[in-house]
Amino acid sequence: MKKLLAVTACPTGIAHTYMAAEALQNAAKEKQVEIKVETRGAVGVENGLTDDEIREAHAIIIAAATDVDEARFKGKPVIKASPGDAIKNADQLIEEALAQQATADAFVDQVKQTKSERSAKRTGPYQHLMNGVSFMIPLVVAGGLIIALSFAFGIEAFQEEGTLAAALMQIGGSSAFALMIPILAGYISYSIADKPGLAPGLVGGMLASSTNAGFLGGIIAGFLAGYIARFLRDAIRLPRNLEGLKPVLIIPFLATLIVGLLMIYVVGTPVSALMNGLTAWLTGLSGTNAVLLGLLLGGMMAVDMGGPLNKAAYTFATGLLASDVFAPMAAVMAAGMTPPLGLWLATLMAPKKYTLEEREAGKAAGVLGISFITEGAIPFAAADPLRVIPSLVIGSAVTGALSMVFGAALRAPHGGIFVLAIPHAVTNVLLYALSIVVGTVITAILVNLFKKRQEAADA
Repeated sequence: MKKLLAVTACPTGIAHTYMAAEALQNAAKEKQVEIKVETRGAVGVENGLTDDEIREAHAIIIAAATDVDEARFKGKPVIKASPGDAIKNADQLIEEALAQQATADAFVDQVKQTKSERSAKRTGPYQHLMNGVSFMIPLVVAGGLIIALSFAFGIEAFQEEGTLAAALMQIGGSSAFALMIPILAGYISYSIADKPGLAPGLVGGMLASSTNAGFLGGIIAGFLAGYIARFLRDAIRLPRNLEGLKPVLIIPFLATLIVGLLMIYVVGTPVSALMNGLTAWLTGLSGTNAVLLGLLLGGMMAVDMGGPLNKAAYTFATGLLASDVFAPMAAVMAAGMTPPLGLWLATLMAPKKYTLEEREAGKAAGVLGISFITEGAIPFAAADPLRVIPSLVIGSAVTGALSMVFGAALRAPHGGIFVLAIPHAVTNVLLYALSIVVGTVITAILVNLFKKRQEAADA
């Protein structure tokens, strides 16, 4: 028997999404055709389609007026219609779908690729945190660079009202940076509870900012909002004709109220005190403490190259930008650049120790390194972890420590060497570049020292 799949979605996600789904199900039932309908309503995705179901389906009907992630249907016949058409002409859509010729082979590869990508992703709280960070980073990059541009007119130039420097500071500092923590909290919550979690997450993030709880408060607000919204979504049961009230009225009202009260009366004050203490300690950091922090953050960037430890160091440094603490960000980015740069240099210094493929990979790693993409070192580390990873960690740790000792500060959390050319984006830029060079050379020397000559298969 041919199996059909369908997706329904309307702009408000309250009525037509479910009416279209019901019409398609009724039409399929009359024709004795098996169908599964994914609804993308105001409460989020319900009855979601799996990769296996998509692979086995004869065709897919998309009755939607919003984005439905069509990439997952690559290789399958797709019938597109509006939710209104599905309600009025469900029979016709079912007939049209049944008449399609399936082309499953092309999709098999797509499914394999999707599975591979998804298996590589983390799940649970870590995934939710990274979701929030990913939405926050563009704001941090844009805001940080625009603030740096304002400093091109003079460090204090923005204080004179009506000037371009003041306008740039208003865009970068008062607007983009002000949205960092609310967006972080909002999209952590969104990752947990889908759309119903967004409003309480954003409000919780705003309260974290206004209570000076900083990025730690924003992270707590995001998880509180997400799990409270998801609990309310799953726990509250209403008659079907009143279900539409849940995502637009009941959950936002209750979740926002609960999260808001918790942030004001429970979370805000102690986390604010913690952030003030942390900020004061980091601001006055010098000598041995600065070296130790740089060593720790730098080493973490190279241990798993894009894994949890790497992301923990990066998230810590990025979050501190909201508290005007910029030195850890400089150490983290410099330390994240040296692993691929060091491997690129290693292949140049001792080409006979590497195969032709490794030397070619070294060139690519160099490009990734200057772009602050630490993952460029992963192919080398995966092939020879016991020799490569310790070398990378030592090089990155030294770079992080030197960056802290040199007093480098970075206002943009990404961009690699390209942000060095922007005036005032990096302080002590020459010494900062030196820290990257030193870490790169140390990494290359250690990798070549540990790597045995006879391992080269193609000299």
